[in-house]
Parts: sequence; structure tokens; C-alpha cells
Amino acid sequence: MENEAVSRNFIEQIIDKDLAEGRCETVCTRFPPEPNGYLHIGHAKSILLNYGLAQEYHGKFNMRFDDTNPTKEKEEFVDSIKADIEWLGADWEDRLFFASDYFDQMYEAAVKLIKKGKAYVCDLTPEQIREYRGTLTEPGKESPYRSRSVEENLELFENMKNGVYKDGEKVLRAKINMASPNINMRDPIIYRVAHMTHHRTKDAWCIYPMYDFAHPIEDAIEGITHSICTLEFEDHRPLYDWVVRELEYPHPPKQIEFAKLYLTNVVTGKRYIKKLVEEGIVDGWDDPRLVSIAALRRRGFTPSSIKKFVELCGVSKSNSSVDYAMLEYCIREDLKLSAPRVMAILDPIKLVIDNYPEGQTEELEVDNNLENPELGKRTVPFSREVLIEREDFMEVPPKKYRRLYPGNEVRLMNAYFVTCTGFEKDEDGNVTVVHCTYDPESRGGNSPDGRKVRGTIHWVDAASAIRAEVRLYENIIDESKGVYNEDGSLNLNPNSLTILPDCYVEPSLKDARIYDSFQFVRNGFFCVDAKDSTDEKKVFNRIVSLKSSYKLPS
Repeated sequence: MENEAVSRNFIEQIIDKDLAEGRCETVCTRFPPEPNGYLHIGHAKSILLNYGLAQEYHGKFNMRFDDTNPTKEKEEFVDSIKADIEWLGADWEDRLFFASDYFDQMYEAAVKLIKKGKAYVCDLTPEQIREYRGTLTEPGKESPYRSRSVEENLELFENMKNGVYKDGEKVLRAKINMASPNINMRDPIIYRVAHMTHHRTKDAWCIYPMYDFAHPIEDAIEGITHSICTLEFEDHRPLYDWVVRELEYPHPPKQIEFAKLYLTNVVTGKRYIKKLVEEGIVDGWDDPRLVSIAALRRRGFTPSSIKKFVELCGVSKSNSSVDYAMLEYCIREDLKLSAPRVMAILDPIKLVIDNYPEGQTEELEVDNNLENPELGKRTVPFSREVLIEREDFMEVPPKKYRRLYPGNEVRLMNAYFVTCTGFEKDEDGNVTVVHCTYDPESRGGNSPDGRKVRGTIHWVDAASAIRAEVRLYENIIDESKGVYNEDGSLNLNPNSLTILPDCYVEPSLKDARIYDSFQFVRNGFFCVDAKDSTDEKKVFNRIVSLKSSYKLPS
């Protein structure tokens, strides 16, 4: 038990103490995204942390959209976020909420603050409010409208709600302390006029609450016990606590901040991704070169690999960056036992076995994954003509080259020993066909006389192979130059996507469905693309290469 206590993260320790002291009887957490873009890998940490805590303490997990800013929010983003969270396995059961569900209660909460003398309508312009706010070293100045009577404030606030004023003409501010060392407590704006159509409430409202006011109210209404958020909200916690205290909620939620998840050399900023999408540099928010959750799903990452990654990153109070290679390590570990190993040729040339009977085809039994016998076996067809990788033949090989060259014998994986006897070239001098003979006694890739061959190459049967498009991805950022140029633009990698339109895969992949993952022998892990792959044209995305020099930090 002592070791277990030491290993618990600081949030678990806080919750343990709250339960032990009776501050709460059960645990209720939430994930509260604003529907103004697609979620990225950093959000996955928050989702899994909040859901994991609810599971650990046999509590509840709420899903809530903080839709208080209609200028940037869309139903498209709502749908994408729900799909991401469901894919990650975080189950909100019947507890799907929207901030807009509580607009009436938020309005009444603002009225309550006005009646308590804790809020006032202010006519200062946005520029004047900034000027009056002061600096980190100088206190702010009180607004000349701060002393308005309760009755006047109630009337003006109702007029704001009724559409009497233009955007920016008036705001409702909390009356706290303009000399506070925390700028967030210097009479923050809690309501603003915004004549915008909301994606859910349409034109019912022309005033909208600010996030810092809405969020604690939502948490309190839903009975959230622990409001887990990222470190940038640490300075906002006094305002969070002020709101729930002044509104006299009987069971105030507790805000706890943790460090964000930062990945090296990736793009997560919504405005940058929006620009990449609009300029056609990527084919959408789910382009596999991005690290949105939708992009990672389309690339071929699995929920379990994301969970493993988040676990390895841990929970802390200190910001730090994690190497993208750790994420790749997690998907390799996840797929190496679960993904079938199949043969695919990405840069094909034909291999003709001249002494193999013409017109004959045989079925060879092969293991789906030698490291996981539970995946069983399959059969692959083999005949006189097969396709091999162009790099597996050289007319004049360098030293230690163990693949095909004139006079050399190699093993065709799971099939036969073959010896190169010649080759054909086109008029440009490119090798188009390689000729071999085979040893009929070496079926399965073993020689009865015990001779050994040093090279093994993979292949697909030319007659039955399925043509496919393969996409090879690299980081969209040129890692040698960093993420940003001096002018703030992105350092893009011109080689981030390579499309190979004329690849061939074995016929067992004919019925592969979107998101199905495979290890292409010697080429990496691949999955069926969810956007462009069809029954008529298979498209495979490379998830990750087979090997990496990355090692987990000790």
C-alpha cells in the first residue's frame, strides 16, 4: 500500500484527501471542449485523464460542449469531437451537455450578482477597458460606471438581453478588485453583446456569457466535484472560486490544473491548421500528417496506442515536451502482435521463374503473425510470375548485398529458393524483368540438402495481386529548421507526402475495410485509408516504419 501511495499522481492524491475528509462522497469529472475546431493529441490526454479518474473512483464522467462563443462554433466540430471521444472509449453514457443548455440559469446568475452589488454594466470601449485594467506592476483604475445603482444595472442588463445595444456598446462586469495583483480579478467581463446566430439556440440570445463566468456555473450545476484543466487556467482559479462562492452553490467544484501535453515538431494551433486546410496543403483536419485525433485515427493509430502514450507521459504540474517518436513507439508496440503480416510490393518489377510449370498455381500456407500464433494462418497463391521490390535486384551489387543478382540464390519468403539467371531492360536501360530458376524441393523456403541462403525477399503473385495506392507520410514540419520561420509561418517539409500509385498487395487484402491495419513485410505498418479507399481502389496509409532508434526514457 505504501508503494501504491507513492506512485499516485498529485490529482489522485487531492481526490483521495477530499474523499477522506468528506468534501465529496463521489467523484464527477467532465471534458468541456469548445466546438471551434478538431481535437488534437493534447486533448486526448485531458479526455483520458478525466474519464480515467471517473472510472478509477467509480464516479461519473460528463461530456459538455462549452458553446458560449457563436462566432467560431459549428455543428461540424460538435460531431467530430463526439466521434473522437467515442473512438477513444470515453463513455459519457446519458450525460451529454452544452453550455447553451444553461443560458437561462447563467442569465439569472448574472442578475443575482447585480442584486448583490457584485456586478455592473460598463460603457467603456474595449480599448478603454484594457487601458483601465493596469499592468502586472501597476493597479487598474475603477470604471466611472462602477458605482451605478442596482436598479440601473438591472435595467441596462435587461436592455442588453433585449437587443437594445450594438456589439461592444456595453458589457456586464464582475465587481471585484481593480487593485488585485491578479489581473483576472480586476472586474472581469462576464457578459458581452454579440448579435450572432448560435448553432443551437439560433437567435434567442444576443448576449453571451464569457468562458470564465460560464464554466464554473456549468460545473456547479452538473455536480462536478473536480474540474480538471490545464495550467494556463491556474491564474483564473481565483475567479472560478469567486463565481461559485458568490452564487452560493452548496457543493462548489474544485479546479485542479495539470501540465499540457506538448509534442515536438508538430502543428496543433487551430489557425495554422485552418490555413493549411484552406490553402490545400492538407486535405482536411483529418489529414494523416496532422496530430488531430481524427488525423491520427485516419493515419492508423489505435485508441490503445494513444492511451499507452498518455500513460507514459504521466500527469504533472510542470510543462515539458515529448518526442513524437514516443507516440510512434506506442503504435509499433500495439501493432506488432495484433496486425497481420502480409506481403506488398511498393516499387514492383516482374520476376519470371523459367522452370516453373506454365499455367500452374499453388496455394502456400503462411502464418499471419509469427509472434502471435493466435492470429492463425492464411494461404497465398504462387505461380510462374511474381512481383518483387525493385531494390531487391541489382545488376552489379555492392559488397554484402544479399538479394538477387546474376548467379545468386535467395529465398522467396514462404515459397522457394530461386537463382537469378538473367534480366531484361527497356530502351532506357531500366530493368523490367528478372529471370530465375527455382528448386522444387525447397517448398516453404527450406532446402532438403541443408544448404543455406543468406537473403530472403518478399513477393506477390503477379496474376492475383491487387493494385493499390500507397501513401508514405513524414512530418509535415521540416524538423531540421524547427516549427516556425521568423515571420511566424510554418517550416513545411516538401516531402511530407509521397504517393505511390502502382503498388501491389496480396489478394488476402481484397476485403480489407477502412482502418484495418497490417504490417507490410519489410515496409512498415499500414492501414486502409478512411477517406479515399474504395472497393475498386484500395488506398493504404503508412502508419509508421518498422524500426526506430527511439528508446523509452528510463
